[in-house]
Amino acid sequence: MALYEVYSHPKLIKYKTSICSKATLFMLILLVLTYISPLLVAFRSQGFWLKKSSYEEQPTIRFQYEVLLIVLTGSSGSYAAWSTFPSFNSLQGDNLRIPLVMAREEDKNQDGKMDMLHFKLELPLQPTEQVLSVQLILTFSYQLYKMSTFVMQSMGFLQYSSPVPGSKLYVNADLKLQQRQPLNHRGLDTRYNMSVIDGTSPFASAYDLTNIIAAYRDRNVTTVLSDFNPVWQVGRAADSPFVIDAVIRYPVEVISYQPGFWEMIKFAWIQYVSILLIFLWVFERIKIFVFQNQVLTTMPVSPVPLGPLCKQHQC
Repeated sequence: MALYEVYSHPKLIKYKTSICSKATLFMLILLVLTYISPLLVAFRSQGFWLKKSSYEEQPTIRFQYEVLLIVLTGSSGSYAAWSTFPSFNSLQGDNLRIPLVMAREEDKNQDGKMDMLHFKLELPLQPTEQVLSVQLILTFSYQLYKMSTFVMQSMGFLQYSSPVPGSKLYVNADLKLQQRQPLNHRGLDTRYNMSVIDGTSPFASAYDLTNIIAAYRDRNVTTVLSDFNPVWQVGRAADSPFVIDAVIRYPVEVISYQPGFWEMIKFAWIQYVSILLIFLWVFERIKIFVFQNQVLTTMPVSPVPLGPLCKQHQC
């Protein structure tokens, strides 16, 4: 009658020796190499510790209804200006123009977060004035919640110039986040939750664009208008205002942050274990070769003899 194998298991052989022997020293060295070598390989291959990670989040952005506008109205350096800050307006004298401003934010996907700003400004000018350059600052409240709670006051700076006098500037842009350093993985961060423009200051230096932008760019986290697509229209009638029509979108951002302790450990552990498995397999083969061939002298101990039931059936 044909016989079939129904079960098998490896034969266990123990190799014994004294504590003070070459075999014991060999096993200690192999043990150290098995578990320390993967750590060194993972560390030296760069990226063992996760120092920076990223995630996607739709920021909560709201227009602050703070505007500062300066337009160049002639080649001689004459200009017209206006802002929502009374102190700035009081410094302009005859250069002050009061525009008609319309702003509307839109939540297109109805998720409770605004997706874009529609901003339109009509600036009245004298019949002899022609617009050659535009500088515009809009301020926003910017908030993130998914990891750390990050709150700041930010701005979008719009600048455009042309050698040909214009009647309208149309802009379609994204308000993008710029980071020089990662955010925290948890906690409340309000270090930049301050006004971009000091609207209470009576001094002209507080409204100088060079000073405003220099102070703003000193931040490690800012917003800028990117994917800038301006359209400059010419042919303004003498009694028509100069128009700025802007659509500013609030896109989903990729936020970089500093991982926490357990996230760093999880990332390092995955790398360590993946390399450790290779070393365990290699050193196990080395140990089998050394002890089976008695390269180092040890005392092999066979397993317990099989029981009488198995002998009766001649297993």
